[in-house]
Amino acid sequence: MKILRVFNNNVVLASRVRPAGASYAQGNSAGAAAAAGIAGIPNATGAAGAVNPAVEHVVVTGRGVGFGAHQGDEVDESKISQIFVPADGRDPDHAGEMMAFVPYDTMRLVTEALTAAVKTTGASAKLPEKLTLVTALADHVAQAQLRADRGETIQYPLEAEVASLYPDEHALGRELLRELNERLAAGDRTAGDKASNRRSAADGRRTANGGGEQKGERGGVDKQLPAEEATALALHLVNAGFATGDLSYTYQMTGVIQQMLDVIGAEWSVGLRQASISVARFITHVRYLFVRLARGEQLDHASDAVSTQIAQAFPQHDRLARKVARVAELRFDQTLTEDEIAYLTLHIARLADTERNEHD
Repeated sequence: MKILRVFNNNVVLASRVRPAGASYAQGNSAGAAAAAGIAGIPNATGAAGAVNPAVEHVVVTGRGVGFGAHQGDEVDESKISQIFVPADGRDPDHAGEMMAFVPYDTMRLVTEALTAAVKTTGASAKLPEKLTLVTALADHVAQAQLRADRGETIQYPLEAEVASLYPDEHALGRELLRELNERLAAGDRTAGDKASNRRSAADGRRTANGGGEQKGERGGVDKQLPAEEATALALHLVNAGFATGDLSYTYQMTGVIQQMLDVIGAEWSVGLRQASISVARFITHVRYLFVRLARGEQLDHASDAVSTQIAQAFPQHDRLARKVARVAELRFDQTLTEDEIAYLTLHIARLADTERNEHD
């Protein structure tokens, strides 16, 4: 791997041959090359300025991996801790900059804790490889440590909703918190590293080479993160699935999902069991609906014959689906297409059948 840019002592942008079977997004590599201020990598025909789809740009972390390094140098593989491949369409250069603003030791702490939590809960093994997720979690943990040091506790809104609407992410968030606290209690970092972490988290400033000590920081034992932080960690995990990069959007979606379920429950005069498989399926559908809304990619076929047939087959559920759709439309300032309403109708119909059987 060759270095394209040194962000600080512990984070660099590098190019490498794309592994067999890996996907290729033109905007990814081209954007990184432009942002790094380097010429395009020649393609297979040797055309000047072209980008080679066989090469990918990655963010490499590791203690000292960028120390004394320059553009064009080979990456010292003995110093590599982790290699992150930005998701297709994301600018690797920007992603590397974001990661460089998070204390390296906090990043390492979160990566190790997340990897262990994933193994314990059986969650996707790819989560610790998601650059934006790890960066967001590490940034949050760094701030949470500062609050813990000051004796501050945050009561996160929608705590009950997060636990019921996203049980898998909530379980992983709790296990991640346990793994973090276990490592903090074991004194996983040196006093000097802690000082550097707290300094970076407090003011976001960096020295010219991204490392270096500053005066005025204290050492000491890291305090345990409070149980309330599990909710915030879970929301970051949920946010990773939405791919919006905006945690406030995830908060908004959580509230909307709860409102939708309340509308359905009020219509049927029953309390929906949010732990049931049928409700979980409905929530999953709504989450993907929100992803489509965020991307401006609603389902919208040229013909409305299918949606019309569904409305005629399930008139009561169609009326309820339109009430539910109105909740989303008001909150997101978008009008749902007839196709989206038709799919909501089908999911509500299936939910009704399941709830009817469970209450008989």
